[in-house]
Amino acid sequence: MPSAAFFFRTQQAAALSNFPPGELDAIARQIQTPFYAYSAEAIRARIASLHHAFDGLDIRICYAVKANSNLAILQLMALHDAGADIVSLGEMQRSLKAGVPAGRIVFSGVGKTADEIDAALSAGVWRFNVESADELHLLQHLARSRGVSARAAVRINPDVDARTHAKISTGKAENKFGVSVDEARRWFAEAASLDHVQLDGLHAHIGSQILDIEPFRMALQRVEAFRRELVDAGHAIASVDIGGGLGVVYRPGIDVPVDIADYAALVRETFVDFKGTLALEPGRWLVAEAGVLVTRTIRVKQGTDRQFLIVDAAMNDLLRPSLYDAWHEIVPLHGRAEPEVAYDVVGPVCETGDTFAQGRVLPRCEAGDLLMIGGAGAYGASMGSTYNSRPLPPEVLLDDGRYAIVRRRQTLAEMMSGEQFPQEWHET
Repeated sequence: MPSAAFFFRTQQAAALSNFPPGELDAIARQIQTPFYAYSAEAIRARIASLHHAFDGLDIRICYAVKANSNLAILQLMALHDAGADIVSLGEMQRSLKAGVPAGRIVFSGVGKTADEIDAALSAGVWRFNVESADELHLLQHLARSRGVSARAAVRINPDVDARTHAKISTGKAENKFGVSVDEARRWFAEAASLDHVQLDGLHAHIGSQILDIEPFRMALQRVEAFRRELVDAGHAIASVDIGGGLGVVYRPGIDVPVDIADYAALVRETFVDFKGTLALEPGRWLVAEAGVLVTRTIRVKQGTDRQFLIVDAAMNDLLRPSLYDAWHEIVPLHGRAEPEVAYDVVGPVCETGDTFAQGRVLPRCEAGDLLMIGGAGAYGASMGSTYNSRPLPPEVLLDDGRYAIVRRRQTLAEMMSGEQFPQEWHET
């Protein structure tokens, strides 16, 4: 069996192909660390592979904006015929500003407010993925008040175990997302009373970072069986949104993603009789491996039992290891031949949970060395915070030997700009 060192070298070679150390070092000297770097070439390749895999189908790719909501990333999606899957008014405004047509935006999420729904109706989004009876009736009320017809899909909770982390599983009965098939059946039976909502779609999304095709098979077969039932009952179904969830490689040699060709074949086989539009909501799969977080070693600290590699990035920059115990590859960029050392790689935030890795075996590092944290293009910057009053880091886009700053580092003044001392008191 290949050694851990072999897997480290293999992943390092793959990572460095998109992010040459010399380029990252040059950028670090210009804008300092920590910073995010994204490969436009890698993202374009993933979009192209999706288009190729589903060629010939009436397919609509709606990028899940929550994965990485930077305007430059959204613009890249729009330039390559990808729409947007949004879950907030802010994500809609970002998408529109980046050039995503409203007619290619699908609005998902369990907690859409009246103001958000009204704004989406005004913008003319393609479809609402509806997740509760209350939301459906609110959509009807707001669409009627505007004198428009809203297109809607019911989000089915197929009660399928996605075999992923509990915090990113969304398709089991105990999860907050979607409704049962029984409840959806009642919605369609009463659809004639919805004179300003065109209920003609189905939607299912069972989770994220799924590495096994079987949960997809089970969920899609249940959705297709329900679609056939609805058609037999006289209900027209114009679209089926099959969600996202395709996993990526975080742990080389362990994570084996579903092959996109196999996934596309499953979709073709399952929906062979469906003549409407199929929508996909890929997020992580498009951007995770196309992004890295670059950080610099502050110092090496020898504890009683462990060595701590203290870096200038922290949990407020990349929350996934603290939130999900997530694994991210860590690659030193110093290029020296060094003996291997087991480090706890930690940040400067005052939380024990501010830890990127425990007992991670790396070539020996020194203060000042750059490190690259891989797989950080999804749910990295988009989940960032200013905890410990740490300004948000910059983001750069790399393309053909060039880079552009697509978000500059937040200043301390900008971080505090919305705060003020009491100016006027109001009675409660």
